[in-house]
Amino acid sequence: MVTEPSAIAEQKAQAAEAKPLRADAQRNRGRLVEVAASVFAERGIDASLEEIARQAGVGIGTLYRHFPTREHLVEVVYRREVEALCAAASELAEKHPSDVALEQWMQRFVDYIATKRGLATSLRILLNTNSTLFSDTSGRVSQALRQLVEAAVADGTIRGDVDASDVLHALSGIYSAPDTPEWRDRSRRLVKLLMDGLRFGAVKAR
Repeated sequence: MVTEPSAIAEQKAQAAEAKPLRADAQRNRGRLVEVAASVFAERGIDASLEEIARQAGVGIGTLYRHFPTREHLVEVVYRREVEALCAAASELAEKHPSDVALEQWMQRFVDYIATKRGLATSLRILLNTNSTLFSDTSGRVSQALRQLVEAAVADGTIRGDVDASDVLHALSGIYSAPDTPEWRDRSRRLVKLLMDGLRFGAVKAR
């Protein structure tokens, strides 16, 4: 399939997003984004769009109607991942003790990083365009983590000298780890080790 010039593709994407979608079209779009996130995380940015469409149960034409370019699909997937990760902070905080919520959120961060690594090439392309992707999402992940860390510090389930920016720095090191088959399992073990360190010496609030 011939790829359209980016400016024309972007205009088509914006026009498509401005029109309300029928229920079946909305389901197709949501399924495409969900499948794309999984496939990009597993296979990287060179993953076949035809394979994404097949797994989503739609034709490649349907994919291109929703996402005229690979970069447009990448942007929507990345926004979805950021939104889901940030929303999880509040959801986990409501259901679990603060340290457990923090640990489970950090485990979800591993999945977020896996998707981000898979999108790396296209994200660099978007960084050099006029995309509002990074200005829109900048700081949201760090703010979500800060809320969880501060809650755990406040009730004494992690040590009191913890700074959220230090935790984020430690977690971000996962991104640069070698991309080996056991990367995700190793990253989850590292999160557990990090939590052991955060809990060491904690004094629970009375």
